[in-house]
Amino acid sequence: MPTSGNNKESIFPASEWNYTNRVNFCKYVFDAQPRPNWITTHFVGHNIERALKRFGSNIIFFNGLRDPWSGGGVLKNVSKTYNCHCCRRRLVNLVGAHHVDLRFSTSKDPKWLQDVRKTEANIIANWISQYYHDLAHL
Repeated sequence: MPTSGNNKESIFPASEWNYTNRVNFCKYVFDAQPRPNWITTHFVGHNIERALKRFGSNIIFFNGLRDPWSGGGVLKNVSKTYNCHCCRRRLVNLVGAHHVDLRFSTSKDPKWLQDVRKTEANIIANWISQYYHDLAHL
């Protein structure tokens, strides 16, 4: 995925995306040609709702604008559109920072992160509870 960055908002050195350089690197290191349109073609472009309409359930999207991958992330709430009670499909969008919620908790975690982890745990617990409830009533 094309990414670039500056050293004003990041600890990493400034970098600028250059497609020609990426092609040369991939060819030299992996003997492969990048496919710049593959992700948007394979995953229905920037219309995530269309892709999720036919599949996907019990997914928590946790993305943030400070992520280098945010351009390909789910940054809007899709749960209202696909919170389907008839088939128990649930899609939830929480905003934060890419996979920071999955790291070990520490005493230095900000309150918003603590709250997100609690929210995620509650959502998953409800999904599991609903699953066993549904099994008991088959």
